Amino acid sequence: MNTPQPVTLSLNGIRLEPLGMQHEHGLREAAADGELWQLVFTSVPEPHETAAYIQTALHTPNRLAFAVIDEGSGKVIGSTSYHDIIPTAARLEIGYTWYAQSYWRSRVNTTCKYLLLSHAFDTLGAQTVGWRTDNLNTRSQQAIERLGAKKDGVIRGQQARRDGSVRDTVMYSVIRAEWPQIKEKLAARLGLAV
Repeated sequence: MNTPQPVTLSLNGIRLEPLGMQHEHGLREAAADGELWQLVFTSVPEPHETAAYIQTALHTPNRLAFAVIDEGSGKVIGSTSYHDIIPTAARLEIGYTWYAQSYWRSRVNTTCKYLLLSHAFDTLGAQTVGWRTDNLNTRSQQAIERLGAKKDGVIRGQQARRDGSVRDTVMYSVIRAEWPQIKEKLAARLGLAV
């Protein structure tokens, strides 16, 4: 698998571009849409922590972070990343994903995942794409399952939450052999020809 490099991906009026400090104000506004930092199981920064959030994303090894942009308005509406990139195993994960609350239950998540999965499998040559989420975050688990990912299992006591409690982490993945069927299903949902 090729190591992911900064790239801009776009489809259906949504653009993923490499995250940078120029996105700080927009990320702060997106997080304020629903006060998402108050959700105990998310990685959304509090307003005063947005710059540090971006710096952490940029300096975390084996992570490539994106700003999610609504091309119609030009607004930053969230963020997502490739992370835990392991080129020798042809594996990466998609995570650190969040969107302004007014974009929940829209085509944004499906569009972003279609872009990231297509790039991972069709361009980078990934064999496995994974996700992990908090066992309390049932909305995220349902969204991952709607993509067609398989539940790999639960890692108990895996990570501290922002409130100090310790979460169990639910792991999911899609493997290369499953991708053509999942791609077709996602494309149909988005009204695309494959």
